[in-house]
Amino acid sequence: MSALAVTIIGGYLGAGKTTLVNCMLRQAEGARIAVLVNEFGELPIDEDLIEAREDDLISIAGGCVCCSFGSDLTAALLKIAALEPKPDHIVIESSGVALPGAIASTVDLSDGLRVGGIVVLADALNIRAQAQDEYIGDTIERQIADADIIVLTKADLIDQAEADAVRSWLAQKRPETPVEGQAPNSVLLGAFGAGEARASGIHHDGAYESVVMKFDAPCDVAALSRRLTDPSLGVVRAKGYVSDVSGRVALLQLAGKRVEITFPDAPGDAGLVCIGPKIRFNADALQALAAGRATNRPRK
Repeated sequence: MSALAVTIIGGYLGAGKTTLVNCMLRQAEGARIAVLVNEFGELPIDEDLIEAREDDLISIAGGCVCCSFGSDLTAALLKIAALEPKPDHIVIESSGVALPGAIASTVDLSDGLRVGGIVVLADALNIRAQAQDEYIGDTIERQIADADIIVLTKADLIDQAEADAVRSWLAQKRPETPVEGQAPNSVLLGAFGAGEARASGIHHDGAYESVVMKFDAPCDVAALSRRLTDPSLGVVRAKGYVSDVSGRVALLQLAGKRVEITFPDAPGDAGLVCIGPKIRFNADALQALAAGRATNRPRK
């Protein structure tokens, strides 16, 4: 049985994490998403999404749930993983002062779970000033350093030149980490729907593009995964099955620079779905890579 993916949502206080989580739930499209929050306090889930409440568990429209974990994240993860029906994905909304990497370490120690990615929100209005603050600057820097994908929020509240300056600042901090604005669940969670996994095209109001890579021959999957993290290709997320030179079929999953390669007993249909922002997504180069017109083997 494959491990249940856990995505960690980080970012400082006021960056927009709860807003993002509610957007995720609204675009779940039938996926059963389990959300873990540090504590309910002021209810983080939009009231119109809630169907029922029971102790520290909230049932949400579409088969999703929300659970608080307080100081015992491991127990909450085990509780959620044991639900029937089992969730398709777990999302942890960390507190504003938490370090997402530390939460990821807890997930890594939990049987049957894997880290599907760390998404850190960056408040375009305040993050540069926050990073210079003597009291919270270290937390801000460490949150950014933990990110697989950075989502820039509140960019609509500043002018284009300032937004570009923030993006440039973040790129200097983490040149290998994709910086995105509003993003669909396929980017945030890497959970691709059946239709999306079978067709290339434009997604999410034209902001994102995807392509399905089909390989004519087995390739070195580890080398391919390294190639896909090249920023020039513009790949934010990738997921799919590829025949490896070892003779086995690999499941490759990518979030930013985070790569996981496994060899499942019952692999799915061959094909690797890659998604990225249209503005820098290089579909032609990806298709050339799949066709063997570009190297996907390790350099000697």
